Amino acid sequence: MLDESLLDSPEGLAQADQRGLLRGAAEAGARVRTAARHAIEAGVSELKPDGRPRAVLIAGPGAAATHAADLLGTLAGPGSPVTRLAPSGVAPAAGALRWELPGWAGSVDLLLIATPDGTEPGLSLLAEQAYRRGCTVAAVAPARTPLAEAVAGAAHGLFVPMATAPYEQDEPLAASAPGVLWALLTPLLALLDRIGQLAAPPDALEKVADRLDHIAERCGPAIATYSNPAKTLAAELADALPVIWTEGISAGPAGRRFAAALAELSGQPAVVAELPEALAAHSALLAGPLAARANPDDFFRDRVEEPPALHARVVLLRDRPIGGLTAAPAARDLALSHDTPISELEPEPGGELETLSELIAITDFAAVYLALASRA
Repeated sequence: MLDESLLDSPEGLAQADQRGLLRGAAEAGARVRTAARHAIEAGVSELKPDGRPRAVLIAGPGAAATHAADLLGTLAGPGSPVTRLAPSGVAPAAGALRWELPGWAGSVDLLLIATPDGTEPGLSLLAEQAYRRGCTVAAVAPARTPLAEAVAGAAHGLFVPMATAPYEQDEPLAASAPGVLWALLTPLLALLDRIGQLAAPPDALEKVADRLDHIAERCGPAIATYSNPAKTLAAELADALPVIWTEGISAGPAGRRFAAALAELSGQPAVVAELPEALAAHSALLAGPLAARANPDDFFRDRVEEPPALHARVVLLRDRPIGGLTAAPAARDLALSHDTPISELEPEPGGELETLSELIAITDFAAVYLALASRA
């Protein structure tokens, strides 16, 4: 059950936020600026690449690396493949995870390592394996960790210290925490821009930081629910199954991250798909037992002790106003034909990185508010 009164209590939210999630969301813009500065200090802007790598491989634990790979792959486009190396192991613990390079990886490929931990022996072993193959390795991780030592001293290695905050030292970071994503992603954006893999110049990263600051002002804990898009979305998703539909290239990663953040931070399941295919993939779901008008039997039974029924709610994420073909009207018609409510988010105009960062920021705030108010 969601305690909606807590949403409009900044003091109560601060007391419930034991993991610093709200603070991480509010400081996302500052985290981008700090991470970009760390990348410059590490020498990213001074690199003189001899052409683009054949392939970019990304390794790291959990959702943080998954989201980074998804975002970078989307921004780079099909002409510049970005592949995540999934770990193997008997548990998600740092000491149990192992990564392997594909057999074809060699001197013309680039390995990126992104982790908020840095103590994983498997990542240090992966870096050593990459060096033996002749791969260039770049890593973003906390300073003074085993991975930092393994990468920083290598001839073909580049290490960028992760931009962390003092309050994040107290306990392990959630992989879907807002601050973690931007701390890991920003240096990788700067690096891939430098080697020509995608477009993320310093002025674009500054615009991202400005947009994140703007969203923090709109979605902060002091802003009332009725004028706060993140709090409104969190309240709408209480006791609902979020059916996340995305439209536009950049909205896809934002939707997948939102679903992962809901699961990790608030324990709420969600399904996600891209339009227009989502209409066929989820039409049976909206017509089934999760539909808002499902199970109308026994209207007069006593519901006082009965938990509210779980019903679907569509969340439509669009990465920018789309002037051409769009499946949004068909999506609204399908949802409303099954009495399924729909929430929509569409960013203000801007560059691809800016609009993507806005969608991520609002949904990050919503996931955090849902997590905090649901646990009160």
